[in-house]
Amino acid sequence: MKTFVLTVSKTFPKSHKRAGQQTWFVEKINEAGMPISDEPIMGKKTHTIRSNYEFWEKRAKQINDGKAILSIRYWNGKPYNSKQVEFCQLSQIGVQKLTFYNNDINCPYVYEEDGVANYPIYGIEQIAKNDGLSLSDFKEWFKHYDLSKPMAIIHFTSFRY
Repeated sequence: MKTFVLTVSKTFPKSHKRAGQQTWFVEKINEAGMPISDEPIMGKKTHTIRSNYEFWEKRAKQINDGKAILSIRYWNGKPYNSKQVEFCQLSQIGVQKLTFYNNDINCPYVYEEDGVANYPIYGIEQIAKNDGLSLSDFKEWFKHYDLSKPMAIIHFTSFRY
C-alpha cells in the first residue's frame, strides 16, 4: 500500500509576521484540550489548504479507494533538515476545490465534491478557523500564494463545506 506524506508546520514560517512562534497545528489536529504553554491552543484544525488541487484530488481518490494512506507528520527540527515524526494516519479524507474570486482572499468559492461552486456559505473567517488559524494569520500565511490557481482543502474529518 502506498503512503502519501503531508507535513504540517509546528511554527510559523519565516515569511510570516509571527515567524518562529508555535502554530499548535499538531495539537489542533489531535484536538488536544490542554494548553502546553502560556499561549492558549484555540480551536481545531479540521483541514489544511494546499496548492495544486488536481494533485491532491488524485491522491484523495487513491486514499479513499483503499490503495494508499495519508501519513500526517511534522518536522522534528528545522524543516527539510530534520527527521519527520508521524502523529496521524488517515485512510479516508475529503478534498474540495478552493478558488478566490478576482484573486481576492476575502472572496472564497468552495466547490462541493460534485464540482458545484458555493459562494461562501461559509466565509473566509470560518475557513481560516477550520484551518487552525486566526483570520489575520490565515491572510498572512497565504499572502504569497498564487490565488489565481485552484487550491485543495484537505479534510481530516467528515466535515465538508
